[in-house]
Amino acid sequence: MAKLKVLTPAPGSRIVNDGTEVVLFGQPPEVLKGLLREGITSFDTLVLTDVKEKNGVLLNNLEFPFYFFLFIANGLAENRKINLVGDKESISQALRLLRFTLFGPTSDELEQWQTPEDLMHEWLAVSEFLALKDSNGSIIPVEDFFIQIPYENNLAVAGGLTIERTGIDRYLVSSQGGDIEVDLSGDVKIDPPYPVPMDYVPGGLAKMGIEVLGGASGFSPEEPCTGLALCYNGDYILIDSIPFLDQHLYARGISKNQISAVFLTHLHDDHCSMFPLLEMPHRVEIITTRQIFRMAIEKLSCSLGWSTSAIEEHFRLIEVKPGETINYYGLTIKVHTTVHSIPTIGATFSTIHKGHFRDVCIVGDNQNLTSVRAMNKSGIVRDSTVESLDHLYTHGFHLLIADGGAGAIHGDPADALESKAERVVFVHVDKISKELNTTFSIASSGKRYTLLEGDSSIYSSQINHYLTLWLGLPFPNRWMRNLLAEQEIYRYNTEDVIIVQDGETHGYVYLILTGYCEVIRHDGEKRHTIATLQAGDIIGEMAILTGTGIRNASVVAQTPVTVCIFGEETFRNFILHSGLQQPLEKRWLLRPVIKMLPQYAELSSIVTDKISRITNWQVIKGGNTLSLDESFYYIFVEGQGVVVDTDGTEVKVINGEEFGWRPYADNKPVELSATTDCGLLKMDAEKYVALLKSVPQLNYQTRKRRTIEDKESVAWLLGEVPIY
Repeated sequence: MAKLKVLTPAPGSRIVNDGTEVVLFGQPPEVLKGLLREGITSFDTLVLTDVKEKNGVLLNNLEFPFYFFLFIANGLAENRKINLVGDKESISQALRLLRFTLFGPTSDELEQWQTPEDLMHEWLAVSEFLALKDSNGSIIPVEDFFIQIPYENNLAVAGGLTIERTGIDRYLVSSQGGDIEVDLSGDVKIDPPYPVPMDYVPGGLAKMGIEVLGGASGFSPEEPCTGLALCYNGDYILIDSIPFLDQHLYARGISKNQISAVFLTHLHDDHCSMFPLLEMPHRVEIITTRQIFRMAIEKLSCSLGWSTSAIEEHFRLIEVKPGETINYYGLTIKVHTTVHSIPTIGATFSTIHKGHFRDVCIVGDNQNLTSVRAMNKSGIVRDSTVESLDHLYTHGFHLLIADGGAGAIHGDPADALESKAERVVFVHVDKISKELNTTFSIASSGKRYTLLEGDSSIYSSQINHYLTLWLGLPFPNRWMRNLLAEQEIYRYNTEDVIIVQDGETHGYVYLILTGYCEVIRHDGEKRHTIATLQAGDIIGEMAILTGTGIRNASVVAQTPVTVCIFGEETFRNFILHSGLQQPLEKRWLLRPVIKMLPQYAELSSIVTDKISRITNWQVIKGGNTLSLDESFYYIFVEGQGVVVDTDGTEVKVINGEEFGWRPYADNKPVELSATTDCGLLKMDAEKYVALLKSVPQLNYQTRKRRTIEDKESVAWLLGEVPIY
């Protein structure tokens, strides 16, 4: 027996190999690409992590490691099973999730979700036809691919290896060749297992265009999976939510505050990695069918270990139906169904601008047309589906983006040879044959396809939108006209310095329209990051209120950035004559106090500002007592004071302690006696509830904190779940 060795195929994962058996600890997104990059050809055991999420990334993504085992490591051909190690609850959740991604919903679920009968029969028939089967032609249930090995007293035996859980995500692996420690607890930052090249030059907003976040398959080791961002009148609709979404948006200079919706085609891991959407500064609309939405909620529920009701409150469904058309704020979306292993849709997006019609068809993952027609002859696929797909591959779209991935459940570039589209671009493919590469092209990260160029009107609408969000109420029309009359649009490259510390203000206020900036202060010896800003944030408004003409920090573009510059004098007059100076000064003073509290340390500046709007500063003078009731949410910030415990003893109050009404926790009304002057944040309970409902990041971070504080007291954690 060889000595045990440890390898890191991707952050958040480890491979342990004794020369005979291979164990994969942790399955962050796209870990398969890390395995392929490292030349690993097989594994026998998957170990689920204890911590399910780090740094905005889910860590137990089994779908593509499962494909790897079946098809690259020949697990299916050799009739082998994977050892699956973890808590009993986590194993059940992982298998339920895989059931949805591999086989799709059951007939009972489709009926419950009110699926039209003909569509339901097609989805079930296609899924059954494409499902993995044994030598007798029977479908293999998902649980039959695995040997379930739950921990017993933190011990699990997988083959010839013993795995002892010695702490949270810490393990001791033992074999005849010796012992070795595996520690995932220190992997805090989980990045893609491949380089993500940054854009340096801002591309500008389009009236209508496509930006490619990624165009490859889940098996391409050097490229991100397929994901697109449709820019429409300056807003972005994501076409699917790909793994490491935050990193890919960041690389393209698109901030999360610029995303209004996601058009979700289907559930597979390379398209549906929705966890980053739980950390949005506003609720994102999910444009998809009811069935795919329900499946996506189930998937995220099992991935995170939270109830579906807790997950669903972070999103808003915009329901669409195959064959029908909706108008989404002037953008026409015509939805079609495709032929894939689980329910999948695509859509044609179109608009008319100044009499010019433009459309882009995104087919979605789809079986090659030869196979589709054969399935149609067998009665599996409806005639209407074949007719719809034939139309998509022959119509004269301005842009056709199609699945060229080949393989068992993907398309064939030759399907588009009869296309009359002006441009045909393929996704899910690394390269196309020489015969076709002068006819078609491949989508890869960083490419842009513009159908309607942008103009100044886009920025005017964005300015109006962001200023209204910043103000927290409709921006006065006449003041808006004054500001727009003198605004200028500036663009900055990645790493450009926008504002210099200790420099003069030069009479300008900056509104970020696209991208991310970093606020940096240098103390003479070291540089300190004060904040990260994104589209919608304002720079320099407080210089107006304080009257200082000197910048107290530098602002540097972290990505390509577009800003709008206003005249300081006009902005000052707006604030003074609208009676806003006092509330804005209050927000300015409260923001750093809010940010330093553990409750809010991980929130974006956009969300911190929203909290400051409903927050007041409560002072209790030394020697006085104040009743903190359930109408308000109080957080103790400074001073010394005591409260009387239930047994009559006095307990010293600590900074960050919460009283009165408390989100997702038992209320804690108390009489607080101030020994010295005490300062507390005070928030109206009803307003805070409304904020939780409208700000996913605040909602998620609050629930996450409550879970860490006392897992036993929260009601939204999943236990063991049924696979079917």
